[in-house]
Amino acid sequence: MSLISRPISWIKAAKKEFEKFPQGVKQEVFEALTIAAEGRKSDSAKPMKGLGPGVFEIALKYRADAYRAIYAVQIEEAIWVIHAFKKKSKTGIKTPKQEIDLVRQRIKAVKEMLK
Repeated sequence: MSLISRPISWIKAAKKEFEKFPQGVKQEVFEALTIAAEGRKSDSAKPMKGLGPGVFEIALKYRADAYRAIYAVQIEEAIWVIHAFKKKSKTGIKTPKQEIDLVRQRIKAVKEMLK
């Protein structure tokens, strides 16, 4: 049985940030995205509350740092990587508000672009 895989598309700024991640983090994020493209959910991905259905956050710890990649599965046929960043928040595990606002803006921009 072969799995049907959806394409993985990137917002240019998200790809640029992702490229700065350590190699091990990049590999884990890419594996999680591949699982999403096959219609499943990686153990490292969780739904992001407040951003609507189909928006997920891949959260990884690497050494003393935390990395995040946000993707959306309900935009056209592709898995869209909306944002990638090294988490700098000192407020625990919560994703900083400015990062969530940026994700909202980018989702809206992608949907407009694809109309």
